[in-house]
Amino acid sequence: MSRGTSGGWGTPRQQQVVREDGTPALPAPPRSRRPRLPARVPSFLPAVVADRVPASLAPAVDALPGLARIAATTAYHTAEWGVTAYARTGRKIVRAMVDPDAAAELTRDLNDAATMVSGIARAVSAGTPLPQAVAQAHARLPAEAPRGAPVPETHHGSRRLSEEQRLRAKGAKLLEQSRDVWHTEGSHPAYERILADIAPDEARILVLLLKDGPQPSVDVRTGGPVGMVNSQLVARGLNMIGARAGLRYVELVPQYLNNLSRLGLVWQSSESLDDLLRYQVVEAQPDVLSATHSVKFARILRRSIHLTPFGVDFARMCFATEAEVASAAFPVHQAPPTAPSSEKLAPRPE
Repeated sequence: MSRGTSGGWGTPRQQQVVREDGTPALPAPPRSRRPRLPARVPSFLPAVVADRVPASLAPAVDALPGLARIAATTAYHTAEWGVTAYARTGRKIVRAMVDPDAAAELTRDLNDAATMVSGIARAVSAGTPLPQAVAQAHARLPAEAPRGAPVPETHHGSRRLSEEQRLRAKGAKLLEQSRDVWHTEGSHPAYERILADIAPDEARILVLLLKDGPQPSVDVRTGGPVGMVNSQLVARGLNMIGARAGLRYVELVPQYLNNLSRLGLVWQSSESLDDLLRYQVVEAQPDVLSATHSVKFARILRRSIHLTPFGVDFARMCFATEAEVASAAFPVHQAPPTAPSSEKLAPRPE
């Protein structure tokens, strides 16, 4: 410290700078700070918009493209996870509908998921941060086996059942339902599959047989002296079902009847109907006359076409109205003979 002008100790004076010639020098001007340059405005913005962006917000605006990429990536992965989880859950539900073990496995998975969610909720309510609670819950989950690795068989039967075991399980379920006095079925389970196996014209045939009763049919065979020894078939199953039912493809009636017979809905009897007048109309049809005129001696055998008991119930359930079913005013059909299979394959008597 230097002594002041008053001869005592005081505030030090600034030392005066003197030039070489003895004249006092002017004090140096105070140093000024450089002005802060404005922040760089992002180049991807239009000039009109860039001029209106404040300098303080320029760094945040510059980070928008990166944030957009992060948001798009997150949305893509979230959508991918959602679609995968939806498909996996759908497959599990379909398996659970037909496999009891798969249903039990799905129930266990749902219980585990509910337990995990409730544990996370309790941890968060206790003050644990959400990421830490999720990490702790994930650590408690059992390790997932790699894809394609064999699944060990456990007491729960998690291994996929073989075809034989699956059929045996379905058979046991049916027997269990048969012992359940509270189990009721409105219709036969095969009706829905049968509806997918018949043509629209075949549905018309079933309606005709249900409401108008059995239909006449004739076979044309060779007759005369030779026919008494060796009668040959000229035409089989000629009828008027196509015209009476209003079918679109009348020429496909034989194929329609074969398919309905295959499904167990229709059968062709070798017996004639009680009303023989109905055969006169059939025998006057052009196809019957053409078959009888194609040989020198012809003989006509009268047959009939009926619904089976299974076919009657199917037609009543699928094609009759509630009022018609309540009235129960449907014609009666003959039941097919309960003959052994060897007699069914034998030729029909002439």
